[in-house]
Amino acid sequence: MTGTSNENSTGQAMMRMTIGIAVLAVLTALLFFVAPDSFYPWAKAIHVIAVISWMAGMLYLPRLFVYHADATKGSVQSETFKVMERRLLRAIINPAMIVTWVFGLWLAWKGFGFQGGWLHAKIAAVLLLSGLHGYLAGTVRKFAEDKNEKPAKHWRIVNEIPTLLMIVIVILVVVKPF
Repeated sequence: MTGTSNENSTGQAMMRMTIGIAVLAVLTALLFFVAPDSFYPWAKAIHVIAVISWMAGMLYLPRLFVYHADATKGSVQSETFKVMERRLLRAIINPAMIVTWVFGLWLAWKGFGFQGGWLHAKIAAVLLLSGLHGYLAGTVRKFAEDKNEKPAKHWRIVNEIPTLLMIVIVILVVVKPF
């Protein structure tokens, strides 16, 4: 595949993603204005779907880094990882994080008035997950520029952080221990 066709493919994927997000936003806005009383469970469903998508990407991206760190810089394998990492970040992880935050904050306000120790702890854990997201996004840029200096072992360890945060967040939401 040539660079130009690869760029066209990426552009088409980004366009489809943008259209999908726009359709979701329009349908969500319609539901909010047409049937505000039934919006809360839909917002919760959209939030959960976004969280699942965000977590899938956050678990997969460091795993790609594990293999990319061992690939020879400039090799076909390394270039393939660059495309995979960029697409995963732009098409799945970034939009999913945005939707997670937008609906999560709305749910926290509408459903709980931002009250509850468990909710504050959950938001803190989501802030940590967002910080990790930023770190991984910066790493995608470093790999794209062939400037990664971290070994595969580092990325294996980083790969466990989203899992630990997810466990904490789920327990806080389901159990509401405080």
